[in-house]
Amino acid sequence: MKIKLTAPIKEIKSFMSLPASKSISNRALIIQALCRDRIKLKNLSTSKDTQVLISALKDLSKNTIDIGATGTAMRFLTAFLSITSGERILTGSDRMKQRPIHALVNILRELGAEIEYLEDDGYPPLKIKGNKLIAKSISIKGNISSQYISALLMIAPYLEGEFILTIEGKILSNDYIWMTIKLMQKFGIEIQWNENIITVAKGEYKAEELIVESDWSSASYWFEMISLNENSMIELTGLTRDSLQGDSVLTELFKTLGVDSAFTNFGIRIKNIPTNCKYFEYDFTDCPDLAQTLAVTLVAKNIPFRLTGLDNLSIKETDRIKALVVEFEKLGIHFQSENNNTLSWNGNEKIKIPSNHIVNTYEDHRMALAFAPLSLITRELILEDPEVVAKSYPGYWKDLESVGFEIK
Repeated sequence: MKIKLTAPIKEIKSFMSLPASKSISNRALIIQALCRDRIKLKNLSTSKDTQVLISALKDLSKNTIDIGATGTAMRFLTAFLSITSGERILTGSDRMKQRPIHALVNILRELGAEIEYLEDDGYPPLKIKGNKLIAKSISIKGNISSQYISALLMIAPYLEGEFILTIEGKILSNDYIWMTIKLMQKFGIEIQWNENIITVAKGEYKAEELIVESDWSSASYWFEMISLNENSMIELTGLTRDSLQGDSVLTELFKTLGVDSAFTNFGIRIKNIPTNCKYFEYDFTDCPDLAQTLAVTLVAKNIPFRLTGLDNLSIKETDRIKALVVEFEKLGIHFQSENNNTLSWNGNEKIKIPSNHIVNTYEDHRMALAFAPLSLITRELILEDPEVVAKSYPGYWKDLESVGFEIK
């Protein structure tokens, strides 16, 4: 399936309710499942990722749990099922079977987990037999997925003894680890992070109520639209100044790109302002999910850039660095990719849309979400596989229609 986007001619002015954070929702669901008392969760994400995790946790009696393309569920459930009684097969889509899991499995095995690879070593599907794990001092490389670290931390209170995790080298997605720690602390766990060592005391999660805040990653596409649409303004609900989400840094990033932000009683009001940005450089180590949004915005505004800290983008839903390079090359824009963790562009080229050109989204929700606002510059844009946005922002196309985009 394909959709054709036609951008509105007039400026965007609206009040928009954003989806809840799936990152917070998914962590809260694992904590809720581990807690003996009832934890009340409000405003859970309606994203496909979160719904897949909810479904898996509701029916643990199944012999096989298929989480499709949901990487978060694969990592979190691998750890969760390791301490949950019973034997289950955890599997996913063909792409999921290409995404490595060995770094997490190796540590869980070191703690006493019984996990078997059913196809290729180091990759799903997995056969997991739950049992009691023994806490000990463990080391993990910081340049792997932060979700491995979060998965280990969330089950750590239920291990036998004090769990000590030493993170070696550069830490990627630092803010997602802090999100996990702050949520664990909210639900009564004693956990400390000093320098590169995280210590988790044995304990149990306590029943608390949590209202999940709106998703800053989803907000980024509206910041992109406001940046590309003169005289536009929109209020996004449910976003807070003291957010648990590292992606809230986008207020500072887009200030450089012509978006003024002001917090209100309901969320945040953003409006287009003049900018004279001549060059943009940023390290996305702590907010990799914003990289595609910024890359598209910068090309649309003809601003040369250098984006670093993209180390994990190649193991996401697709190889996001390669996908950006390939899709922009089709539009006459030539990126330079270095060491599979840096993208740069000289800003000397203009976008040229071939007749009936279709943007490939590579089964990656963030490719579709980030490229759609480009239609504000090209006027029209055809996107492949629009349903992929359901992974994080199911109502995206309806929300675009509500502010004047025509979608066919």
